[in-house]
Amino acid sequence: MGALAALLLQAGLLAALAYVLRLVHSLLWVPHRLEQRLHRQGIRGPPRSLISGNGPDYMALLAAARSTPLASFHNAIVGRVAPQYREWPARYGRPFVFWIGPTPRLVVSGPEVAKAVLNDSTGTFDKAGSGGGGNPHAKQLIGEGLVGLSGETWAHHRRVIAPAFNMERVKGWIPEITSIASSMLDKWEVQGETHTEFEIDVSKEFHTLIADIISCVAFGSSYEEGKRVFQLQEEQINLAILAMRTFYFPGFRFVPTKKNRRRHSLNQEIRSSLRKLIEINGRKCEDSKNLLGLMLSSSKTDNEFKMGIEEIIDECKTFYFAGKETTANLLTWATLLLSLHKEWQDKARDEVYQVCGKYEHPNADTLSGLKIVNIVLKETLRLYPPALFLNRTVTKDVKLGKLNVPAGTQVNVPIIDIHHDVDIWGANADEFDPSRFADGKSYHLGAYFPFGIGPTICVGQNLAMVEAKLALAMVLQRFAFDVSPSYVHAPMMVLTLQPQYGAQVLVRKI
Repeated sequence: MGALAALLLQAGLLAALAYVLRLVHSLLWVPHRLEQRLHRQGIRGPPRSLISGNGPDYMALLAAARSTPLASFHNAIVGRVAPQYREWPARYGRPFVFWIGPTPRLVVSGPEVAKAVLNDSTGTFDKAGSGGGGNPHAKQLIGEGLVGLSGETWAHHRRVIAPAFNMERVKGWIPEITSIASSMLDKWEVQGETHTEFEIDVSKEFHTLIADIISCVAFGSSYEEGKRVFQLQEEQINLAILAMRTFYFPGFRFVPTKKNRRRHSLNQEIRSSLRKLIEINGRKCEDSKNLLGLMLSSSKTDNEFKMGIEEIIDECKTFYFAGKETTANLLTWATLLLSLHKEWQDKARDEVYQVCGKYEHPNADTLSGLKIVNIVLKETLRLYPPALFLNRTVTKDVKLGKLNVPAGTQVNVPIIDIHHDVDIWGANADEFDPSRFADGKSYHLGAYFPFGIGPTICVGQNLAMVEAKLALAMVLQRFAFDVSPSYVHAPMMVLTLQPQYGAQVLVRKI
């Protein structure tokens, strides 16, 4: 027994030593080697801590920027929503690097580089770990469904899900979308019966609207059925953001801290709620062509497109979050911008009256005629893109422009910075001017990409744009709106770009 105990102790010590050596290699040696390779090319950044990198510096920049609203309603917002793209290049030049824990984020710029990174189909610039930096706490929100997957698993899920969002299928949902939007506007009209002008927080209104639409067209349910999931995800978002911006020490998720226990509890309740929704609505969706129906159909096949119930829950969870945030925030910013720029509000309304009339809902036949509404939305997405950046992990040493980027580096593509670049958009890059997109004008593929580009372009882009076109057109038909004196212009990044203190507008029936 004594010999056996000694052998077990020895084995345990060897295993512990091996673990420590792996940690030293991954947390100290690999980052040091990457840093030296980047430094030799003249790439600099803020001094980093060995363990946390620049995580605390990054959080401090964001907190300082968020502490003070902008003095007026203008669109020069990069310094507030993503101060790292203003503060650090001013000190260290471009490109520059900052670190989240032991992982370097190389911030690149320019349309050609953005196109090369995002249009890659070889796997050199991988989505793996790009959302949460490999942090399992972050993956609870975005890492288990299509948004956070990569490689063959991503391709498999994409093949199943993409058909649910082709344009013809999305057009088939227009009657349901306009019916739900009409119900929201009917409630506004009730307020208009007693007040000539009244204030509405359109951010809250549009988040509820899009949640209801997603619940209906993608899952065959209603907002009330899915309400608990949306509420839980709001809390989960805040915990995921904290995880994304801080270094994750391997194994920490198993430590029973208060936040870790809450993360686990939230994840379990969300999955349980979605499982019940699938059970309730699954049977009626199986023969339909909505997202849930397609995934359930795939679960009954024996071919390569088969999806298990846990994978379906992951995709429902991801789409509940991503589908709501993108479109709701697009509508919010578009309404605020039209409230400020009355000439474009009038142009868009005149078009809606000409194409649809004053009382008829937009439909599949009139949708393409809403050209001014479309360019208003495009310009809104340029100035206020849903995602401020995209990360891609370099899987092998690669030449990127003049740079030699070592494997293990995260390439950070700053959407918001490129969308506001005066070298691309001119001296008025921060101004709202939808005519940039008039008459089919287009730009370099890497200059404008609110939904991404290339193989990983947002699968829900068609649905998002149709929802936004329909909802904005219907608002314009029935209401005029101004920025409320109570509105405070304070855009901020949570996981998407949104107004920090709500989006209050004064509305009047027309």
